[in-house]
Amino acid sequence: MSRWMKIALIASGIAAVLGTFTYALFLRKPPTITAVTWSGPYGRAQASALFLPYQQRTGINLRIAQYDGGLTELRREVATKRFDWDVIDMELPDAITACREGLLEPVDATKLPAGANGEASRLDFVDNAIGPCWVGSVVYSQVVAYAPARFGSARAIALTDFFDTARFPGPRALKGTGAKFNLELALLADGVAPTDIYNVLSTAAGVDRALRKLDTIRTSIVWWSHSSEPAAMLQDGRAAFATMLNGDVFDAATHHNNLGVIWDHQLYELDVFGIPKGDPRRTMAVDFMHFATSAQSLASVANWVPYGPARRSALPLVGKNPDLAIPMRPFLPTAPEHFATAFAIDDAWWLAHHDEIAPRWREWQKR
Repeated sequence: MSRWMKIALIASGIAAVLGTFTYALFLRKPPTITAVTWSGPYGRAQASALFLPYQQRTGINLRIAQYDGGLTELRREVATKRFDWDVIDMELPDAITACREGLLEPVDATKLPAGANGEASRLDFVDNAIGPCWVGSVVYSQVVAYAPARFGSARAIALTDFFDTARFPGPRALKGTGAKFNLELALLADGVAPTDIYNVLSTAAGVDRALRKLDTIRTSIVWWSHSSEPAAMLQDGRAAFATMLNGDVFDAATHHNNLGVIWDHQLYELDVFGIPKGDPRRTMAVDFMHFATSAQSLASVANWVPYGPARRSALPLVGKNPDLAIPMRPFLPTAPEHFATAFAIDDAWWLAHHDEIAPRWREWQKR
């Protein structure tokens, strides 16, 4: 065989191998992970601000699944080791329970990206946002809202104004489905230091103190049970003040119902990301979690929905809502001008004490 023929055969062989490799590469499906979130505006915001950008950046196919909370499916997946979910956006109480049951992968907080200002992640995230098995995404809070026109030139700015029926007369709408939020609200208004709230509530005398404070407005209390009710009650005059979710304040404003807001001692909670224990796609899930909880990513979510980024350094990056062209910062719980006196609800405490508090609360409501 001539030298040139050997070269030609070798070249054709290499070309065949390369062609086969290229063909296989072309046909190979990209890796896929599944992110689980909520329906509605929040899920759509995450799709626009997190899921699609991550897919475009990495080439990983990010599938979106929806759920309504709870741990039933997560327990099944971990028990059977058949994983359909890789990253879950969870309410913090569920994350705490799942972590205690060993259903979530541990989180190495030291590997989370630094803040937009270079600050270490442990200093950049708000309280309760980083746990042994979760990383915070957004902050939402219960605030006190009021109908500004009802009080003329007077403006309520402090939590104590909610209890001042002489200066600010009228019905007070409170969530009637449980003691959580109401008892903290009462003790904060009664002068208990935020760091002492749950120590006080852990005693029968402390619960009595909270209920006595609520007794001072008892004849003015009206109850709500669904989150859509407070804004309507303020608009139609059934209430002068109402506790409500800050997201519903934003929704009211977009429907030309501009409410006054007392941000003083807002009561906040979080949604967080967790990864199922034993997930075979854990490496990709962790990479997504790091991307999704960076300051820029969290700011991008806050551009769409009125939930505060769980990182402080994300706030300067928040701009206008892409659809409504209105600045989002005035509606965010974690804006510094709102967050100075914010109170973190201790969901772990409520998981431990709910059953003993609930009967006392129902008894008081019936009096």
